[in-house]
Amino acid sequence: MRNGIPNLGALQAFEATARLGTFSRAAEELALTHSAVYRQVAGLEDRLGVQL
Repeated sequence: MRNGIPNLGALQAFEATARLGTFSRAAEELALTHSAVYRQVAGLEDRLGVQL
């Protein structure tokens, strides 16, 4: 795990994806593209060193 607090946008993307079940639904709720949500969650996984 890298030092520091994860990006708030990445945490919001993860929370929405976990709650809604898909990147597409999370993207719609967050007014982002599917790929933007995916990249944010993937970046969070990389930062934490775990698969979410």
